[in-house]
Amino acid sequence: MTTAKDLFIIAMDPGPERSVGQGDLSLALAGAELIDLIDAGAVTVDDDRVVPGEASAPPDGLLGEAAALLTREPPHERIEDWLWRRGRDLAAAYQAALEEDGELTRKRSGRLSFGSKRVEPVDTPARRAAAGRWEEREPVLAALASAVGVDGGRPGAEGGRPDVEGGPSDEEPALDDEAVTAVVTAVHDAVMELEAVRQRRTIENSAFANLWRGP
Repeated sequence: MTTAKDLFIIAMDPGPERSVGQGDLSLALAGAELIDLIDAGAVTVDDDRVVPGEASAPPDGLLGEAAALLTREPPHERIEDWLWRRGRDLAAAYQAALEEDGELTRKRSGRLSFGSKRVEPVDTPARRAAAGRWEEREPVLAALASAVGVDGGRPGAEGGRPDVEGGPSDEEPALDDEAVTAVVTAVHDAVMELEAVRQRRTIENSAFANLWRGP
């Protein structure tokens, strides 16, 4: 599967102490797509701009859709802008695609995984490959999982940015590609920005409720 699909599967079971928000996951999935497009030669990163290449469309449907949505005329799109544009409702799109592919199945009970549907991964070769990639602490998957707060992400840095110049921690390998690092950093920043928006709305809603409640 693609990095985005692997990430979705891993994010479905972050542990009882925290669930992954669809908004956070959607931003990280958009970043995962961009990283796979970089690896495929379909995209390069110039400073913070996403520059489409000449590679053919990827065989994966959602990844091919992402490639088709790239801004091909200069000035090219900034990574952060791509994450917000492509990331809209992307978690729901991946859930639907994985259900259609037989990688997810409905369940009658248990906690809600995403949205209003109760789903769980099916024991397939693709799921086992994603689990193996996670257990091996593959750097890209670990960094993206860290961005959405999945247990096992970068230790002590939930929501933090990856260290571009520093070496790896004892538990998480460092990213060794500047373009990939730029994407992961942008994902972390976007998730932090989304959380700031949530907190601001909570404060505003609380203040509004207090206004109507009166002294």
